[in-house]
Amino acid sequence: MPPRPTVLTKRTLDKDLDKITHAEEAAKHVLRRLVAPGLGLIFVGFAMLFAGVYVLDQPGAVLVVAAAALAGYMAMNIGANDVTNNVGAAVGARAMTMGQALVIAAIFEVLGATVAGGEVVKTISSNIVDTVEVPQALLGWIMMAALMAAALWINLATWMNAPVSTTHAIVGAVIGAGIAAVGTEPVNWRVMLEITSSWITSPLIGGLIAAGLLYFVKTLIIYRDDKIAAARRWVPVLVGVMAGGFMAYMVLQLSPTGKFPSFTIILIGIGIGLVSWLIARPLVLAQARNLENRNSSLRLLFRLPLIGSAALLSFAHGANDVSNAVGPLSAIVHSVGIGGGDGVGHPPLWVMLIGAFGISVGLLLFGPRLIRLVGEEITKLNPMRAYCVALSTAFTVIVASWLGLPVSTTHIAVGSVFGVGFFREWYTRHSKRRIAYIRRRAESFDIDEPEDPNIHETRRRYLVRRSHFMTIIAAWIVTVPVSAALAAVIYWVMFALFV
Repeated sequence: MPPRPTVLTKRTLDKDLDKITHAEEAAKHVLRRLVAPGLGLIFVGFAMLFAGVYVLDQPGAVLVVAAAALAGYMAMNIGANDVTNNVGAAVGARAMTMGQALVIAAIFEVLGATVAGGEVVKTISSNIVDTVEVPQALLGWIMMAALMAAALWINLATWMNAPVSTTHAIVGAVIGAGIAAVGTEPVNWRVMLEITSSWITSPLIGGLIAAGLLYFVKTLIIYRDDKIAAARRWVPVLVGVMAGGFMAYMVLQLSPTGKFPSFTIILIGIGIGLVSWLIARPLVLAQARNLENRNSSLRLLFRLPLIGSAALLSFAHGANDVSNAVGPLSAIVHSVGIGGGDGVGHPPLWVMLIGAFGISVGLLLFGPRLIRLVGEEITKLNPMRAYCVALSTAFTVIVASWLGLPVSTTHIAVGSVFGVGFFREWYTRHSKRRIAYIRRRAESFDIDEPEDPNIHETRRRYLVRRSHFMTIIAAWIVTVPVSAALAAVIYWVMFALFV
């Protein structure tokens, strides 16, 4: 007997259509996750083409084009991992949305890298490993291995949600590849000691400055009976300090070396700070009008200064951390005898542009991945605390860039966050001014036994999460040896295959 023909009922047809619909949604979901890597790959291709325009028909052009691709890849990883240093505090305090923060960071990263990033690039490209003692034929391969190793480690760390130091990674990679190529002799251990000491001291300095700023804000604004009047007096001062320090830094970076003595630069900063204070006063007065005498009102007054400090930090980060991507590329360019700069270690403009736009592309495509860890999970931030973190980080990075030291912005930013958190723990338990303020508030509401509103939270857990503290410290410790070992292995493979 012949088999009976299959008859599709309406119910069976609906099930089949649902399966097709789910398959299409799953395919779209998978493809959506590939958009950012695809755009990143396109940028790497543009970096290669951009470099090819400048080095076409010159000796060593193939090596430079390949190095430009690695520098672009490295720059994107810097943007993805280090974006938390710029805007994490502002987003965590809800002063800016994620989209607003990324756009502001991208713009000021490019400005900082192209305008003021050249001084630190020289340290990465020529001071860590003595380029005089290294054969020029090997220098390019050393820097290629360093770029690839550092970029791979930062990419892995970002995927693991670990805010590691991109400066640690590239310096360790340069050392590892250099030792693998020519031994320990060309390594400038004095410069390494200076850089290492700055890695240790910079998070401590950032934390102390942030804690001092928060003490200032708490003492003179938050725990005053009339908070709004205190804010009207001191918020313009904080804006003036930020603007004056930024302008002094700009004059220092943009003027020829030795043109302005330090005293003149300080006077310029003070003058711009006074002008900014005069401009900010009426704006703050207008914004404070009709606000209630509450902490939530203070958050509104600190919103604009926090946005300004985030922009300043993005500029400083671009000036300091662009060296991690284009320092090795600059060394390769000069090792093959291609001009475009003004001496050994001075990067050509097109090299700086690859690093600047690479950082911005990376933070726009992959930046939000780590932003909540620094902005929200280490300790609770509001606009006042976030402003202290951002301003402390910005000034520490600015001073480091002034001195030509490739310090870790990750260390400084996270150190500032920890400084704010640990200071909150101490202040919550020991501040006599805070206790007196709580008692005055209780008396005004006829409460017999005033109770600290945060006492239950303080007893239940610390205000700084110790697990994050230990994890981050561990990631900082392993970055240098891991990147150095990886760079050595990559150099040996490159040498065996191509040299």
